[in-house]
Amino acid sequence: MIKIAIYGKGGIGKSTVTSGISAALAADGNRVMQIGCDPKSDSTINLLGGETAPPILQYMQENGKPDTLDSIVRQGFGGVSCLEVGGPSPGVGCFGRGMLTAFELLDEMDAYGTYSPDVVFYDIMADIVCGGIAVPMREGLADMVFIVTSGEKMALLAAKNIILALRNFADRHYAKLGGLILNRRDMPDEVERVQEFARTMDTSIIGIIPRDRNIHTYEEQGKTIVEGDPSLPTSACFFDLARTIQSFAHGDGPVPVQEYAAGETHA
Repeated sequence: MIKIAIYGKGGIGKSTVTSGISAALAADGNRVMQIGCDPKSDSTINLLGGETAPPILQYMQENGKPDTLDSIVRQGFGGVSCLEVGGPSPGVGCFGRGMLTAFELLDEMDAYGTYSPDVVFYDIMADIVCGGIAVPMREGLADMVFIVTSGEKMALLAAKNIILALRNFADRHYAKLGGLILNRRDMPDEVERVQEFARTMDTSIIGIIPRDRNIHTYEEQGKTIVEGDPSLPTSACFFDLARTIQSFAHGDGPVPVQEYAAGETHA
């Protein structure tokens, strides 16, 4: 089992990317768990047909510790085990502490042993990388970190802050940076801009997702594009990303990055 944290600026399409990778891995026969770490609790909605998993923190506030994992886990597309951390009551408590509480509960209830995932994804919003948001990398809960970005200035600034935060823990042998995932906004010279950023930060782009209206079309149906039509070129990008994630998990390093324009066929 490998545990992977997906970070990125809010609104960058991080949950879309994470869910697409989860769906692709599941379609290829892997056991996957995705844990949404955002108070909006919408990370797994497109793996669950537009429904939402019960937020763990809200469930505990209202009911106490769940008797069974079935109270907080929902099975999504391809058998993906879907969970949402949720958030503390508005104006009360720290979200980072809430994340840690949820993770401790999952350990106590042996969620990882029960579902035996090959890959666990933590989907984490990180406009500001405070100590709480850094919990998965700081506490050694994640093995690797990937960052979703576009070529936009604020997205790259968030990516830089995440990388710097991660490197603050490098001497503790916690999570390692796997690389960047470019979720395109179709800015001029966007790929070149992110490639230059990657060189500056001594990392690389491991996958490129093109801007594709089909993603939105299927999300309106509560699906990922991988579930909606796995033969589409953009779905091929997600399958390639999943293959890259697996190569990291096996210690083989990244595979060559490919990008498929809308309408292009995938061999």
